[in-house]
Parts: sequence; structure tokens; C-alpha cells
Amino acid sequence: MAKVIDGKAFAAGVRAEVAKHVTELKAKGITPGLAVVLVGEDPASKVYVKNKHASTVEVGMNSFEHRLDAGTSEADLLALIDQLNADPAVHGILVQLPLPGHLNSELVINRIDPAKDVDGFHISNVGLLGTGQKSMVPCTPLGCLMMLRDHHGSLAGLNAVVVGRSNIVGKPMAQLLLGDSCTVTIAHSRTKDLAAVCRGADILVAAVGRPEMITGDFVRPGATVIDVGINRIERDGKGKIVGDVHYESAAAVAGAITPVPGGVGPMTIACLLANTLTACCRANGLAEPKGLTA
Repeated sequence: MAKVIDGKAFAAGVRAEVAKHVTELKAKGITPGLAVVLVGEDPASKVYVKNKHASTVEVGMNSFEHRLDAGTSEADLLALIDQLNADPAVHGILVQLPLPGHLNSELVINRIDPAKDVDGFHISNVGLLGTGQKSMVPCTPLGCLMMLRDHHGSLAGLNAVVVGRSNIVGKPMAQLLLGDSCTVTIAHSRTKDLAAVCRGADILVAAVGRPEMITGDFVRPGATVIDVGINRIERDGKGKIVGDVHYESAAAVAGAITPVPGGVGPMTIACLLANTLTACCRANGLAEPKGLTA
């Protein structure tokens, strides 16, 4: 049976490390600040924003929340981002996605100062990551990388398969694994004999957004399985959250696996805080915290 990689416990350790650095910065008169912008009343987004606020305050950072009506104009949203870009108390800016349909997400994201783009979605950060330069790294892939480094030590020479090619997880995950000297394959819905491709992986990252698509026969014995998926399904008349991996069958074969919930999910907010800390250190010409960046 696979070792369970406890993302909840790992994330608690990351938050504790961030809090320690924040205390040290405050002694120098510097308090990292994270601004979160929520447009509209999307229920899931409201929960995410609430959790981000609580976590930000918990580690001692300043939390700046901006809740805007669903009908907010693009011009007004861009003006708010300009204001936050210019505010020295704000080191990280996050615009909660998805945005209402009348707003251009790409335009909005690329209006954020790349140095304050703690989601790592700005085109400049995407390009810097892709060319192996210092950047802000998307939170979910960064969390996956931290857990993989902790489990394996060195990742050099390992075969990694990433199932999914999204800009938020799949593509940056592949870049991070390349940066740690893995041999990387990106697979997706059009991949021929996907199961056979996955069975070649020492590290298998599932980020495809389809409930329990990756079953045990996709997993090489002893492989490490990172399940990024969060899918709500109905089972036995009840709502349940499952990953992109069929946990029971995969865990019977894998060497290590992240559960859902309690795996990758908690790491995303922990890495958002880590990115805000990193942005603050860079803005003030201070050394970046070790172990909290790519």
C-alpha cells in the first residue's frame, strides 16, 4: 500500500515557516501585504477568498480585501489594479478567477505588476519560468514540487508524466519538473494509449479535471502519484469530493500518493503565502526564504 503524502500537514509546516519569516520582517519594520480582489458572488470563489484572508492573517501578514459587484466595469477593475500596483504596502495581488463573462481575464491578469503577481499567471512570469529565470511560480504546481522534493530528495533523472496541459497547472508543472532535471512528458485527452504513457512514469501528476480518470492500471508499481484534481460528484445519494485519480486502485500500486481532499489542495494557499513573502523580500532587496521557492 502506498505511503500517503499528507498535504494538510505539509502545508501547516509551510505556513509555520512563512510566519517565522514574517515575524523577522516585522522586526525590521516590514509587513508583507496580500490584496485579494473578488468580483461578483460566485459561491466557491467567496469560500476561497475567505480562506485566503484567514490564512494571511494567521501568518501575520496584512490582508487587503476588495469585493466588487458582478457588474463592475473593466475600466474600474483595471483602475483598482493600478492603485494596488502603486501601493508599497501591497506585495502580492490576486484577482480571484473566474471573472464575470464581460471581463477579459487575460487583460486583467496582465495588468498586475509581474513582481506582485503571486498567482504566477502574468505572461512575463510564464515566460520567465519557461526560460528558467527567476519568476513568480503558480501556487499549485509549486506546492506539488515542494512535496515531491520532500519525498524524493533529488528529482534528477526521474521520468515524470503530467496529465493535463492547462496554463494554471499542467504547463508550469512540466516546466518546474524540467528545472529539477526530470525527463518530462505532457499527456492529455488526445494522447494515444494514455495508460501506457502513464505507466512509464516515476512521477505521475494528474491535472486533467475528470473524476477518477487515472486508475491503478495507469500506475507503475512504486511510482509517486500527485493528484491535483478536485471534482464534486454524487455517490450513493451524497455529494463527495474526489480527485482525478481513482484512489483505492492507484494506492494499491503506487509507492506514494496524495489523497483528495487533504493532498495538493492545502498546499495551494500555503504557497500563495510563500509567494507573497518572496515578493516582499524581493521588493525590499532582501534574501529570499530558502525552501519556499522553486
